[in-house]
Amino acid sequence: MLSHNPTAAQLAAQLAGLPGVRAVVLGGSRAQGRARPDSDTDLGLYYDAEAPFDVAAVRELAARVAVSPPTVTGFYEWGAWVNGGAWIQTPHGKIDLLYRERGHVTRAIATASTGHIDVDFLQQPPYGFVSITYLAETAICVPLADPHGDIAVLKAQVASFPEGLHLRWAKSALWMTEFSLMHARGYAARGDVLNTAGTLARCVMLLTQSLYALNRVYFINDKHAAADLARFAICPVGFVDRLSALLGTVGQDPATLSRSVEAMTVLFAEVSALAA
Repeated sequence: MLSHNPTAAQLAAQLAGLPGVRAVVLGGSRAQGRARPDSDTDLGLYYDAEAPFDVAAVRELAARVAVSPPTVTGFYEWGAWVNGGAWIQTPHGKIDLLYRERGHVTRAIATASTGHIDVDFLQQPPYGFVSITYLAETAICVPLADPHGDIAVLKAQVASFPEGLHLRWAKSALWMTEFSLMHARGYAARGDVLNTAGTLARCVMLLTQSLYALNRVYFINDKHAAADLARFAICPVGFVDRLSALLGTVGQDPATLSRSVEAMTVLFAEVSALAA
């Protein structure tokens, strides 16, 4: 399972033995089967807020396997969702540790299953952190140590794409796209490049989210979005190429900016028709 990186296998076993570590999982591209030879190895460390593991102990284990001083954070130093972890350079490649608080993951799954989504724009570029990512991480992760059965329980909760998420989030994302386009037309008419371009980028994010929901696929991150969209059965023809062409030439004056807004409006209409 971790044959590509013996150091990661060793570290995962040692982390699993730390008091307060509820589970250790393999995540990211390695778990998805999308890894390149030089891809990082992502390990998720699950814990309970009431009895967390000792970060100093994690730092000590990381230092033992690292070929250069590792970065190991405390809890929530990276934000509310990507709430801490480590970057460790090892003889067999880079290992990333990601902390996950079990209660937070459980609540995010329950909330998202009803179609209500949190988006933390400041958490990470380009469009922030979408709480659906917790569901995607849970669905794809490979348990390396799950002595309490926590991961098994969570995986059962996301085994089927929630109907509430399929219907409600797709509809909400489309409504927010329509609302954004209304503002974009005003910005374009005034020749406001900054706000027209920013609003169109917002539309890209929302249409992407809607298509993930319509196709009943958990969104995991923006890095893989273009490849996923190209494979979706429910998607406008040439969607990614048309978005790329649009964003590559947004415009610099009212006429060209307005053409870009109308091109995005056409894409919105096509996604809306597919949703209907």
